Amino acid sequence: MTTVAVFHSVLGVRPGIDQAAELLRSHGHEVRVVDQYDGTVFDDYDLAGAYVEKVGFPVLMARAVKLTADLPDGFVAIGFSNGGGMAEYVAAKRRRLRGVVIVSGALDPAEIGVTWPSAVPAQLHATVGDPRRVQAWIDTVVAAVERAGATAEVFDYPGSGHLFADASKADEYQPAEADLMWSRVTGFLARSEAC
Repeated sequence: MTTVAVFHSVLGVRPGIDQAAELLRSHGHEVRVVDQYDGTVFDDYDLAGAYVEKVGFPVLMARAVKLTADLPDGFVAIGFSNGGGMAEYVAAKRRRLRGVVIVSGALDPAEIGVTWPSAVPAQLHATVGDPRRVQAWIDTVVAAVERAGATAEVFDYPGSGHLFADASKADEYQPAEADLMWSRVTGFLARSEAC
């Protein structure tokens, strides 16, 4: 069993995040959904982005650290879209994670003022046609992980869904790709338990 912290996308804790947490629990993991919005949820990316701008990324990063402060060393951080950056930030601040999984979003660690923690592996998942995909950010994360002496696995999926693993986002959900992604994520978690 692995302790997992799940960070939501810019849209907040939508039903798809709760479904992801339940899926992970069904595999025997202890899961904390980190709600940095305190219950606020969006359907629209522009409105959600305006909310993030109003609250501020530094405040959200501080909340991410605070809401995981009591988790034991060795947990795995999983972040969706905007939550990918939060997972990276928490990993850098805690430095003793077993791994980081970034789905549909990555940020250059230098952009958020951190360096990748030593020997912490990562998985990155995204669709090739995701309109919000920034390949340069994915590349910087991979380079940072490798510089830190760990392995970065990058998985590209066909299609253009941003939150492609979120069944509650019907216009973006890609069930076959989501199933494949979850099989890879659960494999990553199983390997992390062996470390």
